[in-house]
Amino acid sequence: MKYQELVDVYSNLEATTKRLEKIDIISDYLKTLDSDTIEQVGLLILGVVFPAWSSEEIGIGAKLVERAVGEAIGTTPEMVEDAVRDEGDIGLACIKLYAKKSQMTFFSKPLTIDFVFKSLQKLSKISGPRSTNRKISIILELLSQASATEAKYLTRTITEELRIGVGDGIVRDAIAQAFDIDKKVVERAQMLTNDFSVVAKTAKEQGSEGLKKLNLTPGTPVKPMLAQLAPPLDEIIPEMGCAICETKYDGIRLQVHRNKDEIKIFTRRLENITHALPEVVDLFDEHMPHEDYIVEGEVIATRDGKPLPFQNILHRVRRKHNVEEAIENVPLKLFLFDVLYYKVPMIDEALIKRRETLENIVDTSVDEMNLSTELVGTADNIPEVQKLFETSIKEGHEGIMIKDCSEGYIPGLRGKKMLKYKAEPETLDMVIIGGTYGIGKRGDFVGSYLVALRDENDDFKSVAYAATGLDDATLEYLTEKMKELEITTKGREIKVEPKIVLEIAFSEIVESPEYETGYSLRFPVVKNIRKDKSPMDADTVERLISMYNTGN
Repeated sequence: MKYQELVDVYSNLEATTKRLEKIDIISDYLKTLDSDTIEQVGLLILGVVFPAWSSEEIGIGAKLVERAVGEAIGTTPEMVEDAVRDEGDIGLACIKLYAKKSQMTFFSKPLTIDFVFKSLQKLSKISGPRSTNRKISIILELLSQASATEAKYLTRTITEELRIGVGDGIVRDAIAQAFDIDKKVVERAQMLTNDFSVVAKTAKEQGSEGLKKLNLTPGTPVKPMLAQLAPPLDEIIPEMGCAICETKYDGIRLQVHRNKDEIKIFTRRLENITHALPEVVDLFDEHMPHEDYIVEGEVIATRDGKPLPFQNILHRVRRKHNVEEAIENVPLKLFLFDVLYYKVPMIDEALIKRRETLENIVDTSVDEMNLSTELVGTADNIPEVQKLFETSIKEGHEGIMIKDCSEGYIPGLRGKKMLKYKAEPETLDMVIIGGTYGIGKRGDFVGSYLVALRDENDDFKSVAYAATGLDDATLEYLTEKMKELEITTKGREIKVEPKIVLEIAFSEIVESPEYETGYSLRFPVVKNIRKDKSPMDADTVERLISMYNTGN
């Protein structure tokens, strides 16, 4: 099928902000596609060519794309850069530049979805000598045959900035509508596979029954079950009846997979970090059965037996070089708390049974490999749960988790079946969408950050400006990142692509007409840069409103 047909869909999606209209547009289009094409469109409609969990990526910087555009239309990189600066976007710059295109491609065939998809995937496999020129050659072949609108969305896809206002939820609902399938069935299939190419193709070919057969596969990560803030212990534990209460560690949540002889380690945002943690791979190889499994846990950095701050473990897992040195300098400790697969999928089993299975398969004879500290809480032993909480805080951890004993594992969803009980003020994970440069000595730094939360359409709506909790080194880092993500700058105000996630602590949620959500935060403080989270992992407007209503 012609790529222009998909581009027309992109244009229609970009032209509306209405969720239901977007669902209708995608749904109608999906019905027209054959099985091979719908598999590719399942990813391309989100502006990607690999599923979220894949370690493969296009990996092309903006400057390289600008260079390719210049060569395709017969102009200089400087002219392309000026157009991008004027338009604020490489795609819109292409519309402007292609109107003056001097190069002509004779006898060129129309671009097809298959050719575009496979060409973009090919970019991830190019490395070694002259790799830059080889990548340019592939992009140039696409851009030379492209119309202005095709070039607009090609360049946006390559730079991972499609900008059509479509997120997972819209695609999920469009698949459900297109093939008359219950949304919950589609949602579960997506949560278990994390691959809309698989979900879309299965929905078309096999319908609801085919989607229901999709399940966990060791080696393919699943979105983690999420927690929300716990009410008082004497309220929630009697409500659950039986609760597994365990220490909440201030580390990085890991999902560890074994498939035959291969062990892979993923973060909560499905990033493959196996290469950064060779000693953890060895631990699992030596102290877990050589059976297929998926287990979850937390890894923390330690010194003299005590947990180090979160940033230490974050730097450790993001290291790409001198890993051996890091192993010596930042020792790691694992605390496992759940098993999702052991020989067979287990997510529908009750947590208390999964915990029992976990305890039976983990060898904790070495200090580095542990089960989370836990006890079973009931209405009769709330003081013991409180004591576990106090002990956890005293040992330098965040608090405790409270999980319903009888519940299965619910991928990707946040609900009352898994709660966090913390000593510190509540926080929200928020995305920077803009900021204000400082004055005087801090005039070169963005000193105040406009932060936002996701709405139901996966758009980001402003909540507050955060300006405290940042040292000079962090300000410098954030300012540089914001310059890379800049959309526009007027005076001291800068608008940026929503890419950077901050953990924001606050004292209170208040109503405020100044911000798009209708709410704001009192005394917001930046606690952390959450490099382990993507913008789609950020908290939602719905959660903000729920917290406001609970607090009032």
